[in-house]
Amino acid sequence: MNSKVDFFFDKASQWQEEYRQLRTLVLDCGLTEELKWGVPCYTYQGSNVVLIHGFKEYCALLFHKGALLQDEEGILIQQTENVQAARQIRFSNLSEIVTLKPTLKAYIYEAIEVEKAGLKVPLKKTKEYAIPAEFQVKLDENAELKTAFNALTPGRQRGYLLYFSAAKQAKTREARIDKYSPQILAGKGLND
Repeated sequence: MNSKVDFFFDKASQWQEEYRQLRTLVLDCGLTEELKWGVPCYTYQGSNVVLIHGFKEYCALLFHKGALLQDEEGILIQQTENVQAARQIRFSNLSEIVTLKPTLKAYIYEAIEVEKAGLKVPLKKTKEYAIPAEFQVKLDENAELKTAFNALTPGRQRGYLLYFSAAKQAKTREARIDKYSPQILAGKGLND
């Protein structure tokens, strides 16, 4: 156990018992406990394997390369359609964790083997993401914006494309594009 992570378990008002059970289970598998993104993250030789996190309706084990796991039990969940590598196993009560303990350990050991083998999740290329029509118009009208967007890292480009595309109405997409164009011109990502 890493004392830097204790605060996460101590401050939890919801899922406290579930978190403690998951922590014990993951540590039993020989992983190193670290604090990343404000949550307990468990690593194998410096590579992220699994983390514990929670939401209002559930707590979860998130496998960083869950897309590569066999998932023979069919319990891995893709959080959103845009998540490419990670997969979750969700819990709504302590008894689910206790019941699934052998299965969870098997999934963790499989995830460790994925890391040992150096496997990588094949990620979609930025060019495979649709460019919203409103953004394409702006790029076509403004060569400086197009050059700045193309100079961004693929991850930053994807961030903008996903954010712009997520809006259901054209008016909202246009407002987002207008708001973030200066940031693109400055060479910054969505959350920089």
